Amino acid sequence: MSLGSSYHIGRSAAGAQPARPLPPLRVAAPLGRLLLGAALGHLLALCLTYVVFVRTYPGQWLDGLLLPRAERGGGYEQQTVLVGPARTVLATFGSPTLLAALLGAVLVVGLLCRRLLAGLVGVGMVLCAVLVAGAVKSALARPDLQIQSSSTHNSFPSGHVAAATALLLAFMLVLPGWARRWLAVPGAAGVSVIASATMVAGWHRFSDALGGVLLAVALFCLAAAPLANRRGDAGRGGANTTWRRLVEGALALAVLLWALLVVVPGLAASVQGGLLVAIVAATGSTMLAVGAVVFLVRTADFDVPTRLRHHKQPHPATDSRDGGAAWG
Repeated sequence: MSLGSSYHIGRSAAGAQPARPLPPLRVAAPLGRLLLGAALGHLLALCLTYVVFVRTYPGQWLDGLLLPRAERGGGYEQQTVLVGPARTVLATFGSPTLLAALLGAVLVVGLLCRRLLAGLVGVGMVLCAVLVAGAVKSALARPDLQIQSSSTHNSFPSGHVAAATALLLAFMLVLPGWARRWLAVPGAAGVSVIASATMVAGWHRFSDALGGVLLAVALFCLAAAPLANRRGDAGRGGANTTWRRLVEGALALAVLLWALLVVVPGLAASVQGGLLVAIVAATGSTMLAVGAVVFLVRTADFDVPTRLRHHKQPHPATDSRDGGAAWG
């Protein structure tokens, strides 16, 4: 018999009450498995990005084409007026004080939204992203493929981009579903600014920024899988929910059009063609990754695992009219 079907509980008798349907089953398994699959997919994409951009001649050549080395000094700092602002962005975001304040904000929001466990997991996820990015950069090698615009220093993946993306996704763990959608666009824009700043300042290549995003999303999916224990906004709101999502979509479209009409032409006048392509590609990849995460967990709630909640909650009260049988 399928879940949700109706059947009598206890003995049937003349004049008995109509059969009661089972309550909808809310379990973490399907979404948890989906998140684990997404984590595996992003890890494979991370490995593929490394192999293609770091270990092959065409990949290193493409990275060098997008972000060529400076003619003087041999560094990767780009020739643009945006170098100063880029350094300021990186110095600000790299401040331990600011990072501690943002991690504290994750915990506070988690406490206020009754998702303290998710907040603790989110903080651990950000710290893990920083540590893993640093370890991967130290462990992986960048071969010398005799490309004039390349170097043997491995900077894959970007720790700044991984930390920024993981921090955004940490807030996704502690916020309710409707708030995640509102945070997605400005949050992804902030991550894109940091990714662009690392490329403008010559700290990282395009592949490094892409690797940082993929690493953070993979860690998020791994961290969220055991916490996605029940559905949050699914089926609620009716017409109001439809109108709210239409408004959200319209606002997101307006932001995108504004970026295409104002930001991109402004960048085109300030940077070289390769850097512009790298910035647009990094921004598009970030928006796509964050949007996919928001869509994937759009109705999920992150709280105490289901099995622990079931141990704490008593079974539903027995209905004496149905012969004293209980269901759960």
